[in-house]
Amino acid sequence: MLAVVWALPATADAQKPGKFGSRVLKRGAHGHDVRVLQGYLTRAGFATTVDGAFGPGTYRTVEAWETDAGRTVDGTVTRPDARALRAAVTASPKSAPRSDTESPDYQPTLDTSGTGGAGFVQTSKATLNPDGTATPPTDAPQAVIDIVNAGNEIAKKPYKYGGGHGSWNDSGYDCSGSVSYALHGAGLLKTALDSTGFESWGAAGPGSWVTIFANSGHAYMTVAGLRFDTSGATSRGGSRWTDEMRSADGFVVRHPAGL
Repeated sequence: MLAVVWALPATADAQKPGKFGSRVLKRGAHGHDVRVLQGYLTRAGFATTVDGAFGPGTYRTVEAWETDAGRTVDGTVTRPDARALRAAVTASPKSAPRSDTESPDYQPTLDTSGTGGAGFVQTSKATLNPDGTATPPTDAPQAVIDIVNAGNEIAKKPYKYGGGHGSWNDSGYDCSGSVSYALHGAGLLKTALDSTGFESWGAAGPGSWVTIFANSGHAYMTVAGLRFDTSGATSRGGSRWTDEMRSADGFVVRHPAGL
């Protein structure tokens, strides 16, 4: 009598979650390597929710990265794609706001106490200058310094509905356009988000240096102890920078991973 031997398909093991780059990632995939992919995409300037699920949002972001990187645009991350993305992120200081001891596959552990996020610990605050600009603390991470400097560029630009969403260089900026512009200055965004988009961008909870507050109608952020908010410009000499805080009731709280 012949014995029947059942064999798994040769591709079965390749579909198991593992180290980033050990398998092809596409829609429907789950696991730590998907989280690493999402973290790399965010650091490369393509904002992606880090949840370990390769859904429609991650698919669209992968396509955007593939287009920008000149790779085959199919929404699928092959092993060569993974190597290219990893190399691009690790070679760019601005794309990865992290500590010197952080590994390339770092995933932030959130501080659930409500007092701060992961990554750098804020030890000093930015200074609000008489002319409405802000001076970042000297011990801040480079990404924070870049955010403040970019915010200064548009701090007194007029409010313009939809401003900053069609072009980074605009005559005015709305709330989410202002936040997007400042984050873009640090290499954290390549395309502007609206306020709803910021509700799922980055990591959950408050950050140690940067915290974003968003709902369906408004978005603002705090950076090194100062608030950057279009609604603050009406009472502080026309500048988006203010040292006056506001209630976060009704806002989703997020922060850039590592900050």
